Amino acid sequence: MTNSPKKQSQLLLMQLNDVHGYVDLHTDWFWEQGRTVYRPAGGYARLATLIEARRRQYPDATVLLDGGDTFHGTYPVIQTKGELLVPILNQLGFDAMTVHWDFAYGPKRLIELADALTYPVLATNVFHKDSNEPVFPAYRVLDRGGVRIGVIGIACNIVDTMMPPHFSEGIRFTLGRDELAPVIETLRHDEQVDLVVLLSHLGLPQTHKLLTEVPGVDVCLCAHTHDRITQPLHPNGTILIESGCHGVFLGELLLTLENGRIVDYQHQLTEVAESVEPNPAMQLQIDRAMTPYRDELARVVGETTLPLDRSTCLESTMDNLLLASIQEATGAEVVFSNGWRYGAPIPAGPITLGHLYNIIPMNPPISTVDLTGREINDMLEMNLERTFSGDAYEQAGGYVKRVAGLTAFVKMENPKGARILGLFVGDQPVEPDRSYRAAFVTVQGVPPKLGTNRQDTDTHAVAAMVAYLKHHSPISLSPTGTFIPV
Repeated sequence: MTNSPKKQSQLLLMQLNDVHGYVDLHTDWFWEQGRTVYRPAGGYARLATLIEARRRQYPDATVLLDGGDTFHGTYPVIQTKGELLVPILNQLGFDAMTVHWDFAYGPKRLIELADALTYPVLATNVFHKDSNEPVFPAYRVLDRGGVRIGVIGIACNIVDTMMPPHFSEGIRFTLGRDELAPVIETLRHDEQVDLVVLLSHLGLPQTHKLLTEVPGVDVCLCAHTHDRITQPLHPNGTILIESGCHGVFLGELLLTLENGRIVDYQHQLTEVAESVEPNPAMQLQIDRAMTPYRDELARVVGETTLPLDRSTCLESTMDNLLLASIQEATGAEVVFSNGWRYGAPIPAGPITLGHLYNIIPMNPPISTVDLTGREINDMLEMNLERTFSGDAYEQAGGYVKRVAGLTAFVKMENPKGARILGLFVGDQPVEPDRSYRAAFVTVQGVPPKLGTNRQDTDTHAVAAMVAYLKHHSPISLSPTGTFIPV
């Protein structure tokens, strides 16, 4: 009796995630020779060039997947409620995507956008509240290069708990853990797939834990936490990658398969460098879409002598500009904003209006509220737990909450509720029963259940920053040591 010959094939999985509306070339950050450097990168026209080259190299053996946070993050994209991106994304030719901030215009609008795409939005963990029916399909099956592939989507699960209420009107979210195993079973037995690929927007810690609990996923393309994974992780035998953010990298995973099973792989993060020649047709599409906004967004409104960056966890110079502007506009003792991860850095030099919208593209009104010292302490403790919890499923949101007017001495490894060892407003210890006048932006800055005398002001975030720069430019914002690890 002779063994049947082995059938070997190759399949290239390509990943984009957390592009956040960065349609064109922009400045971003890189680690080189032990320091952070800034240079232009990204843009769908350069991505198109790289993707087309890979498709020529591996004809009928490529899969292109979008991890979500696509339809939100820059002013032109938000002004059109995502419409600007539809022809660009369709031209690029994705095979599937999943979602998070894409719910920013409400579920009905996201469904409209999904219907306009030539590929499906996948989410096994999003359901209509009234009918309990899924909002989006759980999976898609693809046949590429002789390999049958099942792609499953898991959307970010914090949309209905951490985001503004209109994001989740009429729908509910689960972690996706309970739904995942039955879908894998369907793909393996009913759809007879060779390969199960999970497209997850839960974030790296949560996805890693999920994969240790649910077997059967061959490859996972992760999103949400903006991690630049240079060496894949292997929870429970799954190949797990994540490919940064803002479209600065194309994640590439080249699989070698024998009889439908992975026997080898090569992985790389390919920088979408300025030197990559942009695809002419895609660049023309981008230029047409961006022309109505370019002149106004290019208007110089100030200057910075130091780069403004948001890629750091405990504090960011970019958010320090936002906080200082809010504080000057309101006279508040303390100021809060959310620890958003999106927002490309602003290099030293001129600050444009477009840069300010990249900091906070939804441009919400500045709000004020009275908070007791106890409420401030409890809010920050909850935020630290959501950032550093030892249980990955309890981690939620972005980086540590951005604050001004406060200094917190924190021990990250302490248990929930006991991380803050010292908390000061100015140079005075916070008094639990004293009321402090606070200012903030969005319900992610200060949750609705906290404080009294909450009201919106007539000043919006971008206008506050423009006014601040008018009086203080050029600015030189270094980290102030708001959260001090001890």
